[in-house]
Amino acid sequence: MSEELKGAILQRDKQTYAIVPRLPLGLVTPDILEKVAYVAKKYNIPIIKITSAQRLALVGIKPESVNEIWKELGLDVGPAVEVCVHYVQACPGTTVCRFGIQDSLDLGGRLERLFVGTPLPAKAKIGISGCPFNCGEGLVKDFGAFGKKSGWTVSFGGNSGARPRIGDIIAEDLSTDEVVELAKRCFDFYRDNSKGKERTARFIERIGIEEFKRAVLK
Repeated sequence: MSEELKGAILQRDKQTYAIVPRLPLGLVTPDILEKVAYVAKKYNIPIIKITSAQRLALVGIKPESVNEIWKELGLDVGPAVEVCVHYVQACPGTTVCRFGIQDSLDLGGRLERLFVGTPLPAKAKIGISGCPFNCGEGLVKDFGAFGKKSGWTVSFGGNSGARPRIGDIIAEDLSTDEVVELAKRCFDFYRDNSKGKERTARFIERIGIEEFKRAVLK
């Protein structure tokens, strides 16, 4: 088809596509769920998959239906294959969880609005947890933070892929504002000094965590 297919990911059969709507922090509303159910029935979408990124992937869509589905959903595209920040994963934190110590949804929301879709040398993911149980999996994300009574603990350079790596702790006892500012410095330094398609885990292994900390901690 000559028309560009919005946010479409070609599937294994080379005939159908998947789309991944942007659902910040995995939060959905009844209205969103009703729209997803409506388009799934109307366009005979065979698979709706909850992804590891706390999003919904609609899979098996015919090419002629892709753009119409987006119009009916009224949602933004969730980056899934681009070289950028793909998503922020966050636990419920103090909003509802009895173990929550810090407000992970507030911090996660600020980082989501600031970074998702931001171009980088390679894809990146963010994980935020309201307590040291780390349900937001920040230690295996490129940038992560978990809450303690004394503030946020921040990590960088994690990866859960084929070459997994636990992120290095780079700062502790930070306020929410301080985490946001540190995230900016981390991603700026990574963007300006990494090699093409080099994930943060490989970047930290190459330059060393102490050099990275000297550059971003002020």
